[in-house]
Amino acid sequence: MIGVVVLGSTGSIGESTLDVLDRHPDRFRLVGIGAHTSVEKLAQQILRYRPAYAALADERAARELAARLGGAAPETRLLSGPEALMELATLPEAQCVMAAIVGAAGLPSTLAAAHAGKRLLLANKESLVMSGPLLMDAVREGGATLLPIDSEHNAIFQCLPPGSHAGETPAGVRRVLLTASGGPFRDATPEVIAAATPEAAVAHPNWVMGRKISVDSATLMNKGLELIEACFLFALTPERVEIVIHPQSIIHSLVEYVDGSLLAQLGSPDMRTPIAHALAWPERMASGVAFLDLVKTARLDFRAPDFERFRCLALAQSAARAGGLAPVVLNAANEIAVQAFLERQLNFPGIASVIEDVITRSPAGSIGGLDDVLAADAEARQRARECIEAGFGTAARSYGGATA
Repeated sequence: MIGVVVLGSTGSIGESTLDVLDRHPDRFRLVGIGAHTSVEKLAQQILRYRPAYAALADERAARELAARLGGAAPETRLLSGPEALMELATLPEAQCVMAAIVGAAGLPSTLAAAHAGKRLLLANKESLVMSGPLLMDAVREGGATLLPIDSEHNAIFQCLPPGSHAGETPAGVRRVLLTASGGPFRDATPEVIAAATPEAAVAHPNWVMGRKISVDSATLMNKGLELIEACFLFALTPERVEIVIHPQSIIHSLVEYVDGSLLAQLGSPDMRTPIAHALAWPERMASGVAFLDLVKTARLDFRAPDFERFRCLALAQSAARAGGLAPVVLNAANEIAVQAFLERQLNFPGIASVIEDVITRSPAGSIGGLDDVLAADAEARQRARECIEAGFGTAARSYGGATA
């Protein structure tokens, strides 16, 4: 039996992971689950799965959880506080850790799992974007096995030569192509995009995801973050990672080889496929995903992204080329700007404007250690908040002519 910890168990990736584990009780044992503040969902999961450990990083939420359970799950040890998720990530009885905490909050526990030599199922792309060199060093030094969960990077991994490992340039590969659905605004006019509401931005046409990642998909920042992630995962320069719009989300990504071969991974748009692949690797097992009907699919379309309408993608490409602390600043500013948009403090185009302003005012620098990453992250967040509060005013908070 393989012991599994699911960090971010209350999110969409976490719930999909639990669904896959449910289908293979003979192979996997759920050791621990953790989240940040989701009391009600975590309580439901504890009562259903009865894991040995459960954690909430927010101490107030953890107290609410204990009161909510009222001793109903005595076999589950409750952990709380900033170190709780790191403790889960390093449990000796867990060989496999799903890292699905959204945003920079997932970085410490992801690094902890890598240092502990776990099979690390990486769904937290921000960990690589913020501290790619540090995470890859931790994987090598800790003897961990890193398997990507993002559908695009998992697809690339499946198309690489046998024996390929994260952090090593794959033999014979010319470039990789990351496919993007284009999000809910892929065919929208600039006027429609300028007036976009949070409700419209999170209504993804193909995938069911959390609110933050859904907005990132709408701005195409998600694809920009994935470009940075791919550079670290597969040891490629940004020039060897191309993005192509593929509205059907059937081809999840492609690998082009020096002999002209182009290998693609296809499947229904369901995150249980990459989750099951990583859990069972190097074997295969059922995921519960509907099998793809190529005749019914009928057609596959592709086009280049529009960098003028989707400025976030261009900003991410520039950060990837700059390297060092630039991706840290990009990610931090994006998280603050997206949250402000969701709270109606910023309009949709304002997300890119805030990020660009913060990047412009942030000094370049290299990553010497985790302290450098955390300092750059904190400074960029503060600059983004200041930009939102003082630099954009009513115009940036206007939705279709009406002030939010």
